[in-house]
Amino acid sequence: MDKNKLFVGGLAWSIDNEMFKGLFTEYGDVTEAIVINDRDTGRSKGFGFVTFANEADAQKALEMDGREVEGRPIVVKIAKPREESGGFRRDNKSSYNRRRD
Repeated sequence: MDKNKLFVGGLAWSIDNEMFKGLFTEYGDVTEAIVINDRDTGRSKGFGFVTFANEADAQKALEMDGREVEGRPIVVKIAKPREESGGFRRDNKSSYNRRRD
């Protein structure tokens, strides 16, 4: 598991990748910061992932959990691989994900 990568939820729709990265640079060297957008609409899904150069900086950034950003409290925690997080797979191998005609 990559302990340098954090999941951040509860983001305001107005936050873009640049603003998102700026929220975390005070905690250390951010190597990647991505707000996840809906692939059909391009609109933010309200969460993202931020990756730090080292684990110590990521641990410090966990202090952001519960902080209000753009009027909304955010959730910050260590990111888990999809298999552990319970997320749905987009490869359409599950009958649940297949379209009904």
